[in-house]
This record gives sequence, C-alpha cells and structure tokens, in this order.
Amino acid sequence: MAMAATIEDLHEDVLALVLRRLDGPSLAAASCASARLRGLSGDPAIWRDLCLATWPSLRLLPLPLPLPPPQSLFSDAFPFPRCRAQAQAQGQSPPRGVPPRPLRGLISAVDLYHRGAPVFSRVLETRAASPWFLGSPFRIDALDPKHEAPSAAAISISPGELTLSWIVIDPARGRAVNLSSRRPVRVDRHWFTGETLVRFATVVREFSVTAAVTCGEGEDPVREVSLVVEDADGIGVSGGESLGIIGEALEGARRGRGRGEEEANRRYDEFMRRRKRRKESKARREGLVDFLCTAVGAAVSLAFLLLVALG
Repeated sequence: MAMAATIEDLHEDVLALVLRRLDGPSLAAASCASARLRGLSGDPAIWRDLCLATWPSLRLLPLPLPLPPPQSLFSDAFPFPRCRAQAQAQGQSPPRGVPPRPLRGLISAVDLYHRGAPVFSRVLETRAASPWFLGSPFRIDALDPKHEAPSAAAISISPGELTLSWIVIDPARGRAVNLSSRRPVRVDRHWFTGETLVRFATVVREFSVTAAVTCGEGEDPVREVSLVVEDADGIGVSGGESLGIIGEALEGARRGRGRGEEEANRRYDEFMRRRKRRKESKARREGLVDFLCTAVGAAVSLAFLLLVALG
C-alpha cells in the first residue's frame, strides 16, 4: 500500500512560498512542526518581509543601524508586554535583569491606521544623554503642528476606529517593545475646542505609558501624536525615570495578542480607578486640613475677643 503524501514531500521552494503567506503566530507554530519546517521558517528574509508588512514604519529606519534580527524583533514587538507587577501578581518570578540597565537612547517606529488603512508612519530617534532630557518631563512627538501633516490624514476619520503601533527599539541591547494598546483605551472629546483625544496606553507598575492622538475637524483631522509617561497622580514623569520604566517593559516578559488588548484595557481602567481614588482621598485630606485651620482660626479670634471683653 502506497504511503500517503505529506507536506514534507513538497519541494522546498513550494514550502517557502507557503510559509511566506503565513502571519507571525502561524509561522512560529509551523516552525515547531518538524526540523525541516523549522529550518525553512527561520529564513531571515521571511521574517523581514513579515515585519515590514506589519509595521511599514520600519522601512524608514536609518541604515546602517544595529537592529534586532527580524525574528527577534517580531517576537518582541508583536505580543503585549507583561509588566513585573502583573507577573508577580500571578505568582511568577520577576524577569531577570531587573532593575534594567539605563537606556542611552531609543528609536521609535510609529504607525497609525484608520479602519486598517494607513494614516501615517514615522521613525524618531531619541537621545537621552543630556541633563535637560533626563530632568524634564518625558515626551516624544511623532506629529505636532510644526510637522507637515500626513497626506493620508485628509480622509474623514472616526477617532474611535483608529489603531496605533508605537514600537520602541533599544539598538544597544537589541530589544524592542510595542508600548501601544493597539486599540484605544479611552476616547475623550473636549467640549470647547471640539478636539478628540484618543489614548493608547500600557501600564507598567504604577505608571502609564500613554500614546495620545489628538484629532480635530477640517483638512487636518490628525493633529498631534505623542508619547508620555505619567504617574498614579497624572503627573508627567522625568525623562530619566521614564527611560527606566520603558527599560522594564523592554526586558520584561511578553504575552500573546489573543487577550492582550482586553488585558490592556482592563489594566488601564484599574489604573484610572486608582488615580480617581487617590484624588478623592487627597481632596478629603485637604478639606479636613482646611476645616481644622478654619476652626483653629475661629477659636483664636473668639478667645481674643473674650479677652478684650473681659479686660
């Protein structure tokens, strides 16, 4: 009886063509099927094409530039970062290398989409050597009013249907991480200006790494795209401390994208609830202090008046 044909009987060129049509998770799964598929799926050219198709901004990276190998870049940037606090809450040991080595500089690869259609892509290099950067609030602007508006932004945009990828690459360590929640965690419209602020966030410990997209009306609906780091009170974190927070995300574990977006939204909601409780608690303390100060002042005034009357 003749043996049934298997995928292993196909020519290598045919298998390579099939592998090039797979997405990242499927390609990684195929590499575990057999030694032959593992060898074919490890072709750097396949992973390079996959990275460029997933994140068009990578085509704009300046060369020569020491970057992670394409397969490592994809495995770092495609899944969601799992912060140290989250890993410890689930009974796991913190990742090795914590606290991370300080970052000296980073590369940002930013891709903004609307309903799957690209709006704009941009690459930015951030140098972190100056004392001014380390001491000032951390902020990276991928698009602001000083930049030329992206040509694709002339389309009509629904802010809630935007998706964003913000990959941060550390060339020195050959690591990358996608700091965006991909889909918005919050959409707010300003009552006076009419602008809409769309937030994409990743929570690392008690900090929020937030990519914000400001949308308006008219010819340039996308007006600003920026990345900031805020603490539990909503105060901007300095560049030096922010680099340490981003370094934790870079060196931390990753989780699959299956429930990653849902997890990112849940963690951001928890973060905002904690912030609200902190503000309410602070307001109560300040109210109590004001009441005590008023009571003490009234008591002193009353005592003074009694002394004058009795004197």
